[in-house]
Amino acid sequence: MEPDPAAGVVVGAVLAAGAGNRYGMPKILAENGRWLELAVTALDRGGCDEVYVTHGAASAQIPSPARGVEVVRWRDGVSESVRSVLELVRLRTDVAGVLIHLVDLPSIGPDVVAAVLRASGRCRSALVRATYAGRPGHPVYLGSEHVDPVLSVLAGDRGAGPYLAARADVIEVPCGHLGDGVDGDYRP
Repeated sequence: MEPDPAAGVVVGAVLAAGAGNRYGMPKILAENGRWLELAVTALDRGGCDEVYVTHGAASAQIPSPARGVEVVRWRDGVSESVRSVLELVRLRTDVAGVLIHLVDLPSIGPDVVAAVLRASGRCRSALVRATYAGRPGHPVYLGSEHVDPVLSVLAGDRGAGPYLAARADVIEVPCGHLGDGVDGDYRP
């Protein structure tokens, strides 16, 4: 997809509001905030125009240039983090899309974000996701035309995955050569 230079702003979002039950602590605090720093850097250097970090179970110093988004209902699952970000941008006419990333993917750097953004063309109609060894992963790009439809199906501990799974127009970007895409669910 060719980038549309007039498309608008791409908002990057690090989902980090959860308690990290399997990990044993909120992942926003993992490795003394190192995972959070890596996720923000990936979005910022990968080409996002604005970066936000969701928080709820714990608060942390939000690395620059990101801004925090408090998720009051974080106990309701990841859907509330996604909802908080999408509600933040849904009425903005300058937003071309939202790139969703997870705090617990420390192997994912700016090159993966850039590859997903390149494939999106920063188009308002695009749906793009990174894949690893054929498995769907993150980051995920949701063109702004998909914000309201995704909001209408969010529930519980599922993000945009069910929406993407029901679509035949999702562009998959193989990124296994750039990172492993494995969630850091358990402490080493």
